[in-house]
Amino acid sequence: MNDRREHWYEEDAGPLVRLYAVTRGRGQAQRPELNMATLVVDAHRGAAMRRTEPEYAAIVAMCHTPLSVAEVSAHLRLPLTLTKVLIGDLIDDGRLIFRSPPTTTGARSDMGVLHALLEGIRAL
Repeated sequence: MNDRREHWYEEDAGPLVRLYAVTRGRGQAQRPELNMATLVVDAHRGAAMRRTEPEYAAIVAMCHTPLSVAEVSAHLRLPLTLTKVLIGDLIDDGRLIFRSPPTTTGARSDMGVLHALLEGIRAL
């Protein structure tokens, strides 16, 4: 049998198989407060990291200023769900802090935004 065919998983699997190992098979974040617009920032600049995987180091390095979870995911070129797991681990370690956007309370707040937008357009 062709040796190359036997080892297809090493090259062709890409970063997702490695991430599956890094997240220990967790495919969903245990933090419902983390969404695409949640901002994360490094809380302990310059401190040694507890986790040694390069994905965690990359997240901490780019979060010296607040970034949204979606931006972190895009910069790392990783799926959003796995990025949430990694960010959740760093939050649990106390390395990152986060701020979720305010939640809307239904149609009334949506109408308020639309009215403000309309007034702004009219003012132009």
